[in-house]
Amino acid sequence: EVQLVESGGGLVQPGESLRLSCAASGFTFSSAGMSWVRQAPGKNLEWVCTIDADGGRTYYSDSVKGRFAVSRDNAENTLYLTLNSLKTEDTAMYYCAKHVVPGLLLNYWGQGTQVTASS
Repeated sequence: EVQLVESGGGLVQPGESLRLSCAASGFTFSSAGMSWVRQAPGKNLEWVCTIDADGGRTYYSDSVKGRFAVSRDNAENTLYLTLNSLKTEDTAMYYCAKHVVPGLLLNYWGQGTQVTASS
């Protein structure tokens, strides 16, 4: 059974940082591309970033490029998202998601972790 469990969210002030983790199990983590997706209250899902299976390539939305960094530890089956210089508009539920292998479609999602940037 595929499981994705996010952690690390919280309440921070604008300008501060957080690191989210996503613990993966039930599949060959090192073979799958992974993404982070977020949803702010009352808004649609927004793609945040993607990392390929071996971590060699990363892709970011324009709204987070230069502030967020995605990484992975394939030995520990864990995906990370470092959020720097947080803005109030980054407030959202953050989900990690697994890509189909091969391909770009997302076929499994975690339960999410809440990030709130507020003064």
